[in-house]
Parts: sequence; C-alpha cells; structure tokens
Amino acid sequence: MPIEDTSEFVLALENAGELKRVKAQVDSELEVAEILRRVMYSNGPAVLFENVKGFDMPILGNAFGSIKRLQIGLGMENFEEIGQRIVEMTKMDIPSGILGKLKKLPELSKMGEIFPKLEDDGPVTEVVEKSPSFSSIPILKTWHKDAGRFITLGLVATRHPDTGVRNLGVYRMQILDETHALMHWQKHKRGAHHHDIQKEKGSKIEAAVIIGADPATVFSAIAPVPEGLDKYLFAGITRKKGIRTVKCRTVDLEVPANAEIVLEGYVDPSDIRGEGPFGDHTGYYTPVEPYPTFILTGVMRRKKPIYVTTVVGKPVLEDAYVGKVIERSFLPLIRMFHPEVVDFAMPASGWFQGMAIISIKKRYPGQAKKVMMGLWGTGQLALTKIFIVVDEDINVHDINDVIWAITTRMDAARDVTIINNTPTDTLDPASPLVNLGSKLGIDATQKTAEEGFAREIQEKVMVDDGTKHLVDSRWKEYGI
Repeated sequence: MPIEDTSEFVLALENAGELKRVKAQVDSELEVAEILRRVMYSNGPAVLFENVKGFDMPILGNAFGSIKRLQIGLGMENFEEIGQRIVEMTKMDIPSGILGKLKKLPELSKMGEIFPKLEDDGPVTEVVEKSPSFSSIPILKTWHKDAGRFITLGLVATRHPDTGVRNLGVYRMQILDETHALMHWQKHKRGAHHHDIQKEKGSKIEAAVIIGADPATVFSAIAPVPEGLDKYLFAGITRKKGIRTVKCRTVDLEVPANAEIVLEGYVDPSDIRGEGPFGDHTGYYTPVEPYPTFILTGVMRRKKPIYVTTVVGKPVLEDAYVGKVIERSFLPLIRMFHPEVVDFAMPASGWFQGMAIISIKKRYPGQAKKVMMGLWGTGQLALTKIFIVVDEDINVHDINDVIWAITTRMDAARDVTIINNTPTDTLDPASPLVNLGSKLGIDATQKTAEEGFAREIQEKVMVDDGTKHLVDSRWKEYGI
C-alpha cells in the first residue's frame, strides 16, 4: 500500500535507518538550514527537529535526499514505471461491443482507482484557524543575505481558469508579514500561466499552499507533467491509488486530505513587490525581482502538524535526488515522442535546467540535431541550456565516457549549434537578460560520410573475447 502522509513516511524512513531525530533546541533562522546543508553534502539521513525555538511544531528536512528514501516514499525500485504507466494509458484500446467491454472491465476498474476522491473532511481539517497567520509556522531563513523567511517546499495548488485542470507547483514564497507573502512563480511555470489568464479576466486567482503530503503528491508537484494532465491524477498514477481530497474553507479549491498544513488565499496581480534576494539552487543569490503578493485568507491543519521543508544552494543537495527521479520517470515519455532515444541524463551539478545528455540509436545523418530541436520544443526542456547527444554505446551517466565522446567524435565548427534569443530559466545567473538567452547543442555522435566525414572511421580498441575469457577464468589465481 502507498504511504499516505508525512507521519507514515517518517516512520518508514526511521524503520529503514534513514532518519535521525534531533531533540536539542534549534533555531529556524539560519541554524536549521546550516545543519541540513552539512547533512546533505555528506549524504546524511532525513532529519526531524523535535524542539524548534519559539514553536511547538517539528521540522522535517532532507526527507527526499537519497534514492533509497525516494524508493521508500514512492513504493518502487524502478522510477521508469511512472512514465511507462502513462505511455500504456495512451495506448489503451477502446473496447467495442459488450464482450470487448466485459473483457476490459478489470483494466478499466484499475484506471478508476487512480482518480482523486473528494471527501467531506480529513486529517488536515482537524483545526481551522479563526485568525489565519504565518507566525505559528517555523518557516526557515536559509542564508544570511536572504530577504527573510521563505517557504521552500509548499505545493501551490491552482486551477486553470478555463479548463478547470488542477495544477500543483513548487514555488518559493517570501513571508512579508502575518498574512502576506510573495509568490515566486516564474514566467514559464503553469501557476504563473493560470495567474496571467485570470489577470486578463480582471480578477485575482485563488491558490492553496499545501505543506506536507504523501510522497507521491510532493513528487507530482515538482514533476513537469505533460500540459493538460491533472496533477492530482498524476499523483494517483504514481502511487497506483487515488489521493483523497477535501475542499478548502475560504477558497474554491481541493487539497489533499492527508496534508499537514494548508494555507488558503489568493494572488493579487495588482500588488507587485520586490522579491528576494534568495540563495537558490544555482548556488547564487537571485536578485530582487517583481512578483505578485499572496494574501492569506485561511489555514487548515492537523492538531499536531509537521512542517516539511527543503534547503537549496550549490548542488548537490536534496533536490538533486528528486531531479533524478524525474529524469528516470520521464524517459518512457521522451521515447514515446523520440523513439531513437536510448537514455537520458540531467547531471545534478547542472541544476537540472543547465545541461542534459541524450544517447540515441543513430540511423540517418542529422538525427542528433533533430533530437535536440525536438526536445527543446518539449515542455520544461525548452529551458535547458545545453544538450549533448551521443551514440548508444556511451553511458550518459558516466561523465568521463561523455567527455571521451565529445573529444573524439565532435568537431567544433561542424558539430556545435548555438541558438540565440530563446527562453531560459528565470534563475539562470548567466543569461544576458532575465528569461532570455541562448542554447548550445553538441553533436558528439560518430559522423558518417553523408554528414561530410571524409576520413575512414577509426576502430574502437576493445579486448578480444579469447583474452577476456582467459583472464576471467584465471582472475583468482592472480591474487590481485
């Protein structure tokens, strides 16, 4: 059975030796963040801070900071299963005739089990605060030059104003006072798109910030799912069981019934203020930039909630492991649109949007560039700065193998593509303009005569089978 909430996840991590409890008093201003950074950089466990100065709410950090913890949380060993389920759903035949429909019933009933289920109440409705405020939550200040306290792992729920499709996105929020915060949803994100549509209609957009949910729902909020796919449905696909939802009390939105805390409100497009600076996952402080204000109208929470947070900074930190799951889970979807793709990697040190490496089964000249262009036109991959395409014999997860391919199969004048004036990640510290920069494509595949390679292709050095079997059979004799 899938993990249902944060407390169950904490117990599962503890039983697996993946969590430590800190009973010493800690300060949510700077101290907790520095502890978590040291733990993360040393590949340490999840940490539950049980004694937070000035608050009666514990803090959970680094909960997703290893592949093992994500396997526990999502209930699977191979994350490609997630994308494969979506691919299989798109290929499902529509049955014709009564007999065909009867044969499909077991399969169709399984599909029904992944849809969200609206209920009257749940654990998150145990307390409905009469005077909503951010002040009772131990929100962290992460870096000493940060503009203040920031919510960093809030799942922001919005609904598309025209289609009604629900979205969850993780956007940092700078706390201004007890009822106001700044919503840092970047221009290319779906929440910002919903906000812009509502702004054109001349009104504010309702939003709910979910803190602490089952691991599949947290992952769904971070994952760049295909446009039009309801994030709550994606959570059900991920965990193979639909999540339970409840209605908010002050806004017309549904939220996970098993959440720890829900902050209800709306984002006012007419109230724009300077947000930042904030030490972000690029390893740099993002400068002050204009973002809209979130106005808090209600708080629902458990009687004894856990505040779930994350700390970002120069890679590799907790978010790198979530990025690895996204990379693996979306590989089947990439292959669905680009069948020649063999494997795909986004190195953690490239903060996800910085660089991607793709191996392909090359069949015709120019195919590497075709794959680059296709991926640059696909969802959030449009923001990736650098694509490196290699042949199928190269391990995309071994940077040394990739460097070898670049230096032996790439000619700079022939195989480097630069595209100017393209969308870039808002957080990119190198782009000449915010949200606008350039792309670099490196074709590190073996070139053919059709691609202008006039030389004889040199043969790779490889051990012959006879010598390999001989040494294999005698290895223990060598005493090495």
